[in-house]
Amino acid sequence: MKINEVREMSNDELNEKLYSLREQLFELRRKKAVGALEHGEEVRFVRKDIARVLMVLSERKNASK
Repeated sequence: MKINEVREMSNDELNEKLYSLREQLFELRRKKAVGALEHGEEVRFVRKDIARVLMVLSERKNASK
């Protein structure tokens, strides 16, 4: 997911996306723990997507002050 795509989303969409990404990260970590994860880099990609969403939410919160 690109940062421009994230910035185009509304706050409600971002919160929903954040929730789904955190669920996805949980599932990937669970799969990694039992050895069923084939592509370990997926965890890194999801973590970066979470960081992008949190950054945009933080920027919007600080801009509204």
